[in-house]
Amino acid sequence: MLGLHPMELMIVGIVALLLFGKRLPEVARSLGKGITEFKKGVQGIEEDSDRASTSTARPASRPMAEDRPSETTAPKFEPPKFEPTE
Repeated sequence: MLGLHPMELMIVGIVALLLFGKRLPEVARSLGKGITEFKKGVQGIEEDSDRASTSTARPASRPMAEDRPSETTAPKFEPPKFEPTE
């Protein structure tokens, strides 16, 4: 679990009983619902990321290799023309 020994769990239980008293079942129920909602949220995020990573749709802002021109050319270098000085 969390590395808690039985004596530590008993102390935590006694403190919880003293703090919450009769409301302890209600607090435990709401804590359980909160944990369940958190797990559902994490699972939803994981499913969304899985769907996004396996999606076949490509973004419009980034062209794929077949959309690029097949031949790339660089400008030709022409040395400057000097006129002879007299």
